[in-house]
Amino acid sequence: MHLPTTMLSNHPGFDHVAGGAVPVAQLATMRDALAANGWLTHVDAVLTGYLPSPEHVALAAETVRGLGAPRVVVDPVLGDAPGGLYLPEAVGEALRTDLLPLADVATPNRFELGWLSRRPCESARDCAAAARALPVPRVIVTSAPAPAGQTGVTEVTTGATRHWRTPQRRGVPHGVGDAFAGLIAAGLAPGAALGHLDALIEASLGAPHLAIAESAARWTHAAPLPHDPCEES
Repeated sequence: MHLPTTMLSNHPGFDHVAGGAVPVAQLATMRDALAANGWLTHVDAVLTGYLPSPEHVALAAETVRGLGAPRVVVDPVLGDAPGGLYLPEAVGEALRTDLLPLADVATPNRFELGWLSRRPCESARDCAAAARALPVPRVIVTSAPAPAGQTGVTEVTTGATRHWRTPQRRGVPHGVGDAFAGLIAAGLAPGAALGHLDALIEASLGAPHLAIAESAARWTHAAPLPHDPCEES
């Protein structure tokens, strides 16, 4: 089930975009209708994404608390390097204080991790320390520090840190981070999610959108990517 916090004509990364945030009151009545139909009694997992105001964050937190104990994955959509924040700081503060403490997993990018933790993320060691500063037992950092020509994902738990490295590619469509968060919310381990995503990206290079449906037969059967044993800690 999907509660659309924002309705846009297309991804805002394109030249032209129209639309805007869905009012919180409308989202609340939509959620309550789902509940009245009995469809929120057996929710396995919740994934939160773009929350355009502190009030949207509060609604998400209220909804999560009302669902009992599903697996909660928070994708703290706030900004990216080099542009910085593309939502008001108040949204980030609400995410930090109200929603992250409810999460089982968070999937920030490197910039978001640094902003939420108030710590530098210049190295793999920095990122691990910043991830452990968040009130979340498992943090999966996208765009983590990696050697030149590569990009990385780092998983940080209380007792371990693991790194995955993949080549950087040109012509990658928008939506990769969203797809990765969705795969993690579905219960996949990072290596399995990255295996699927790597194949999906390869099938989508140069296209305006990820070829999720068109290449499903390929990417859904892709093998997991191994983590780098030299960097495990």
